[in-house]
Amino acid sequence: MYKILIVDDDFEVREGIKECMDWHEHGFEFVGDYANGSEALEAIEERKPDLVLSDICMPIMDGIELTKRIQFSHPYTKVIILTGYDDFNYAQQALRLKVNDFIVKPITADELRALLDKVKQEMDKENENRENMSKLKKQLQQSLPLLKERFLEQMINRSMSATDIQERLQYFQLPRISAPCLVVVVDVDEISEIGKGRWENDPEILRFAVYNVIEEVMEGREAIFFRTREGSIIVILYGKDEEVLYEDAFNIAEVMRFCVEKYLKLTVTIGVGIVCSTLSELPLSYKGAISALDYRYLLGHNRVISILDMESTQTPSQQLDIDWSLKFSTLIRTGTYSEAQSLIEQLVSSLKASLMPIGTCYLQIQSIVIAIVNTIHDLLGNQNDLVKHHGKVLLDINNLRTLDEIEIWLNRFCNEAITSISQQRSDLITTHIRAVIDYIEQHYSDENLSLQDICRHVHMSKSYFSVVFKQRTEQTIMEYVTKVRLEKAKELLQCSSLRAYEIASKIGYSDPQYFSVLFKKQTGASPTEYRDRLSKEKA
Repeated sequence: MYKILIVDDDFEVREGIKECMDWHEHGFEFVGDYANGSEALEAIEERKPDLVLSDICMPIMDGIELTKRIQFSHPYTKVIILTGYDDFNYAQQALRLKVNDFIVKPITADELRALLDKVKQEMDKENENRENMSKLKKQLQQSLPLLKERFLEQMINRSMSATDIQERLQYFQLPRISAPCLVVVVDVDEISEIGKGRWENDPEILRFAVYNVIEEVMEGREAIFFRTREGSIIVILYGKDEEVLYEDAFNIAEVMRFCVEKYLKLTVTIGVGIVCSTLSELPLSYKGAISALDYRYLLGHNRVISILDMESTQTPSQQLDIDWSLKFSTLIRTGTYSEAQSLIEQLVSSLKASLMPIGTCYLQIQSIVIAIVNTIHDLLGNQNDLVKHHGKVLLDINNLRTLDEIEIWLNRFCNEAITSISQQRSDLITTHIRAVIDYIEQHYSDENLSLQDICRHVHMSKSYFSVVFKQRTEQTIMEYVTKVRLEKAKELLQCSSLRAYEIASKIGYSDPQYFSVLFKKQTGASPTEYRDRLSKEKA
């Protein structure tokens, strides 16, 4: 039910309207009538009508001024101007004020009823739209926590301008971040195991408990922290100069690690990224923190690991040579087992000559194993046993106590890797050869069939695949095409009455003479002689 109010300095007009209208029937509740705009304005403030029927020419405050005041204070209240003045200037002013309607008196009761019905329909429609908008706003408010976390994830995963970051931070009512800043990543160790028992087999409860502890540790500090979809907890620290910020980050991370272990009886590994000088470099700091977490497989769990500590320049005698990882990665892709043995001997000799402590040697070997596993993953996918069980492989290394033991183990590991890749390549080549044979069987009748067409079908180079095909089949690709065509010719000579030139055309030879020469070279007889011989054999 909508509220309606009448404003007219003519008492009889007001009474006439009231008497002729059944307000409820038209969806309205009558809330009062007034003689001028000033009186009406006070009533509007109190009663807040949805619709005002107002005359234009009134004492103290006319209808035009009243409409202005209503639009300023009550923009959702509609106004219909009723006037006895058929004056274009009045109509212009009313239209500029965007009144709902402008009606020249006298107006009949039926016209007024029709007008009210029309306005009510408009108001119903507008209310429906507002309700939908309210529902959307409510849904947005409910989704804000999730949207906030998704924005923060986006901020650390891809470069955004400082302006965009600050605008979005303000929208989500987060504190402004100032450079320099730094990203710390907290990840629960062995969650598949510790998710049992006291955590009711629900890893989400466990992660939430860790988040609560970190929230307490970070209270009052200049930081933004949130959870990612993968379950890690991200902490962004800022507000101090570079040196102090890095030191604070490491200390805060140690406090978080200690509190989680003490209060929740579980461990976390925390990666500390690099300090970035601009907000757009946040992804670099995040990637550094993630890379630091990877070193837990070398150093163990329940640690704070800084990417700067792991990848900073070391003294020559203690430096981890990343070239070894590259060498082994290349070897696994293209080398043989004997080449692997030679490279392993060089590696072990180099490690012995460096006088590195065994712990540092472990890091070198483990970095090589990680490079090998990554290479296997690139070539064979994540279903290979060496990839699926890479964690166990790395743990196996920790049980080896001498470089000689490491040499034996590494030889066995590389041999297994090279064998797996070799087998996969062999299977792949077999698959390609079968595909080519099928392709030839389907297209042998095409006289334009070429080596390039055939190799393009399996997406391989002509030079490489030609060699591989001949190794496996003991004939070239085009020799095989000729063989298929002539076998088809033999079938047609035996099972049809087609002439030799017709058979030549059907098997991909436009020159019957060339076909006859090829046929006689393979069978020792011309097509006609071959058919005659078959006929005699049947007789």
